[in-house]
Amino acid sequence: MVTQKFGLALDLNEDPTLMAEYKKYHEKIWPEITESIVNSGIENLEIYCIGNRMFMIIEANETFTFERKGEMDAANPVVQKWEELMWKYQKALPGAKEAEKWILMDKIFDLHENR
Repeated sequence: MVTQKFGLALDLNEDPTLMAEYKKYHEKIWPEITESIVNSGIENLEIYCIGNRMFMIIEANETFTFERKGEMDAANPVVQKWEELMWKYQKALPGAKEAEKWILMDKIFDLHENR
């Protein structure tokens, strides 16, 4: 049961060839990556892209935390290999800390809360 929702942002390198390769990888991600996402408590994950800006929506159950996901990922060599490969295509947002990829966004509006 989804109890949490998060929005995150990240940029791609502004190279049309690299951007196309990145999107191709995401047409069918490695099964170990799907497994790691589901095992962390994420119920649904979507990525949208316009130009080189990406937006990720995570819907997760009550067991999910970013800390737990980070620990799981750090202990998983396949996830580490995937992340290293993806960094070829990605670039940090302005103001990101060193090696920081996806940045958690602040929710500023919710239609359901404003009815």
